[in-house]
Amino acid sequence: MAIEGIKTEEISELLKKQITDFEKKVDVSEIGVVTYLGDGVARVYGLDNCMNMEMLEFPNGVFGMALNLEEDAVGAILFGEDKLVKEGDIVKRTGKVMSVPVGEAMVGRVVNAIGQPIDGKGPITTEETRLVEIVAPGIIRRQPVNQPLQTGLKAIDSMIPIGRGQRELCIGDRQIGKTAILIDTIINQKGGDVICVYCAVGQRRPAVVNTVKKLEDMGAMEHTIVVVSTASEPAPMQYIAPYVACTMGEYFRDSGRHAFVGYDDLTKQAHSYRQLSLILRRPPAREAYPGDVFYLHSRLLERAAKMSDAMGGGSLTAIPVIETQAGDVSGYIPTNVISITDGQIYLEPELFYAGVRPAVNAGLSVSRVGGAAQIKAMKQIAGMLRLDLAQYRELAAFAQFASDLDKATLAQIERGKRMIELLKQDQYVPMPVEDQIIVIFAGTQGFLDDVSVEAIKSFEEGLLRYVRAEKQDLRKEIVEKQAIDDDLRAKISDAIAAYKKTFQA
Repeated sequence: MAIEGIKTEEISELLKKQITDFEKKVDVSEIGVVTYLGDGVARVYGLDNCMNMEMLEFPNGVFGMALNLEEDAVGAILFGEDKLVKEGDIVKRTGKVMSVPVGEAMVGRVVNAIGQPIDGKGPITTEETRLVEIVAPGIIRRQPVNQPLQTGLKAIDSMIPIGRGQRELCIGDRQIGKTAILIDTIINQKGGDVICVYCAVGQRRPAVVNTVKKLEDMGAMEHTIVVVSTASEPAPMQYIAPYVACTMGEYFRDSGRHAFVGYDDLTKQAHSYRQLSLILRRPPAREAYPGDVFYLHSRLLERAAKMSDAMGGGSLTAIPVIETQAGDVSGYIPTNVISITDGQIYLEPELFYAGVRPAVNAGLSVSRVGGAAQIKAMKQIAGMLRLDLAQYRELAAFAQFASDLDKATLAQIERGKRMIELLKQDQYVPMPVEDQIIVIFAGTQGFLDDVSVEAIKSFEEGLLRYVRAEKQDLRKEIVEKQAIDDDLRAKISDAIAAYKKTFQA
């Protein structure tokens, strides 16, 4: 029975139509839901329009970055405590690709892997941010490396010179002085025109604290930025830290100045990237690393460059560190990075334990930029030094078994012993290039051939004291001329001969 004026059939038809048409429309393009969480990685359903490397906002102030863009989900890495995020949480897009603050205010500060200060000196106010991932400068925008970056280490500046804009690998086993080379290089830039960035990845926190304190004590923090991601931090922080350090260095390169970045070390970064990739279910390849682990390092190190004059002439020099296992330089990551860089400084455990520090193996170390990254004076006196030392090591090994050697071979062995002793250097005492030239001149020109090996160190210290006190004009002349002519050669020889007369072992 129908009520007057209202037809029951019409009402039921209307209700049916409304139920059929009713759809709960949710915009999945701008927000998503966490469906999986673990080990610094979140899987997010939704976020259809998400960009690669876009910053994502999770609850409780945790930020992440989109790394895997799949058909129905986004794989994100978390920069922060993953305990603060749980499955079912809402994730929002920020619309910004991963970027970090850069600028003058960063100098002298210690920051974490996403550019936040962790040195207790208050916030950092910068006017500019830069994308963490950019394409390396093209060939036209670069120029050949032609300016030296002095490390202050005799063994490196004379035999394996590093140029501004070069990428020189530092490789060796654990605890044999790889970090020491980076720190000495940073200290040696004091009072110069190079801004340094030291990136510590996967190191113990106390070790990083000691390094920062040493840089402060030596007055080197005035031109240094320290980017830290310690071993206790999640893998995403260790993965992104080198890119952040590179971005901060690039700011100075692109403003026409010179910057230096030390990545300590990229082995730990590769480990963290492997961890993330496996959790994101990317297919594993050799040694369980993902297939793009070569690209991980090449896109980072290719950003080191000497820019053309039209681009301001700035430079970014990179010294990546790679840790080997039992001296195996033929491992996967070591060979990858060797093939990307312009040479390597190989540190050998046998030399280190024999007291030769820095423990640079002259035979296996090489700089593919070579003499172009040396001042002419150093090239003139140390041109054959690397070859001579490599030959000395072979002869010394042979001489252990041979009883009678000819005079020339004996002389070469005796000269080699003295040069090895002369190239030894304590940590945290980098030497100006003019002092290096005088010391190496004394060795290569035979002034030390009749000085006992045990007395070489005291001879070197005394010679430098004498030259600094009595022959300041000689040091100035070397710096100004940057080349040794006959007149300057005679002056250096006279100064060494004059000191040698007064020297008593």
